[in-house]
Amino acid sequence: MSTNGMTSWAVDLNDIGAVYPFQGWEGLMLILGLIFWIGFHVLQIRNEQRELRYEQKADLDDVWTRDAIAKY
Repeated sequence: MSTNGMTSWAVDLNDIGAVYPFQGWEGLMLILGLIFWIGFHVLQIRNEQRELRYEQKADLDDVWTRDAIAKY
């Protein structure tokens, strides 16, 4: 990592300029992070619901389960 000739950080950082990459992108990154976070949860809920419906259907197709339910 290059320091571009800097020998001390004891200076006014306004004179130096950007000290980390993507400066000014914080708002956009926050919005993208929120979209990703909410989208992940929506997809996860859909996948889990699909899996639970599949397991429920498989249980109802089981003869033993149907007989046990019919007795009660």
